[in-house]
Amino acid sequence: MTSTKPLRLASLVLAAALASGAALTSAPALAQAVIVAPVAPPPRVEVVPAPRAGYVWDQSRWRWHRGRYMWVPGHWVQRGPHWRWVEGHWA
Repeated sequence: MTSTKPLRLASLVLAAALASGAALTSAPALAQAVIVAPVAPPPRVEVVPAPRAGYVWDQSRWRWHRGRYMWVPGHWVQRGPHWRWVEGHWA
């Protein structure tokens, strides 16, 4: 008669290895990258032009792009029917 203890031990070790392997492979999916800008960009002053019929002025701003700040100049945005301008986009 043979003992089943080695077989049970082997199956427990295999189950533990599979469970820990699944936990390790799913961990990176939960991680998120956090980007912290090193220094705030310098202040800039923009002169807003006079109002234009049928357009809304979208003021300039700094935007974080590819690891650095990028200046986005102000520009005119054409108004649509029944649209309401909410700083940076239409609603």
